[in-house]
Amino acid sequence: MSIHSSNSIFRWALASAALVSVAMMAGCRQDMQNEPKMIPQRGTTFFASGRSVRPQVLGTVARGQLDADTYFHTGLINNQEQDKMPFPVTMEVLLRGQERYNIYCTPCHSRVGNGRGMIVERGYKPAGDYHDARILDKPISHYFVVMTHGYGAMPDYASQLNAQDRWAVAAYIRALQLSQHATIQDVPSGTNVQTLAEVSQQMGYSPNFPQEWVLPELTNVPSAGEMKSDVASHKKAMPATTQNAPENNALHKGTK
Repeated sequence: MSIHSSNSIFRWALASAALVSVAMMAGCRQDMQNEPKMIPQRGTTFFASGRSVRPQVLGTVARGQLDADTYFHTGLINNQEQDKMPFPVTMEVLLRGQERYNIYCTPCHSRVGNGRGMIVERGYKPAGDYHDARILDKPISHYFVVMTHGYGAMPDYASQLNAQDRWAVAAYIRALQLSQHATIQDVPSGTNVQTLAEVSQQMGYSPNFPQEWVLPELTNVPSAGEMKSDVASHKKAMPATTQNAPENNALHKGTK
């Protein structure tokens, strides 16, 4: 067989292999493009309702939702709030509650729980004061329920805080309240109690170093409703020619 014939056969085989590969690749791509699948939030003609998102089958329980009707998950017994924790409160639980509280709660309620957080000082609706007598009387599961479902201007925090963390925050709120209303009778017998003046001296400060806790004053920032009202009043007081200035300018530009 000549060299020329051998080269021709080789080129023919190579071309055939290339054509087969291209055909196979095209076929795979076409099948993958047209595979039957449901794209989230898009309609479909497959189901009579026209929706690709299907409702859950009755009686099924999603992951993480088992026993969702228990006190641990609802904070309610017979639809009533209770003044008890669903698990023992340890120092580890309180530290976790403090961490979560400082992240999610302090912008409105402040670090000490007096409802004077930074965004409240800047005009947001005042938050609840945990040291107010009305809130002090609430059972501990009340705070869990509020975090779960929201209350008034406060949105719910169920997506940011799981049930365990919501209970930990509720326990820490109780600790904050106790820190401002504790008496000597609340101290276990035999515990060494020191005054702030004694602690200050031990740390090298003057006995007069501790000062009375003074609540910060709210800044005079108008609310969104007040600002809207001021704008409306200001516009009403303006001359008609000034009020229509943008429209007149637009007409003037259009005639050029």
